[in-house]
Amino acid sequence: MDQNEEKLMIPVSQENYRLLSRKEAAEFLGIKEITLAIWKSTKRHQLPVVKVGRLVRYRLSDLHDFIERRTVNKPIDHEISKG
Repeated sequence: MDQNEEKLMIPVSQENYRLLSRKEAAEFLGIKEITLAIWKSTKRHQLPVVKVGRLVRYRLSDLHDFIERRTVNKPIDHEISKG
């Protein structure tokens, strides 16, 4: 296995903590990069960012949480008993 293949094999437990660039995060959410920049500057949505020097990064787990919070009409988690 070469070095590039090792980078791709991230354990599942660590995958959610992977940091995405603004471009990657925007692609993941299906929005434009500028939208994320505006949300950050106006604090419109509670979407945490990680500052790495002057760069902004987004945790994959935070993006999943954001989607979960914004999801409407979620299915009921418990089973409906059949009579």
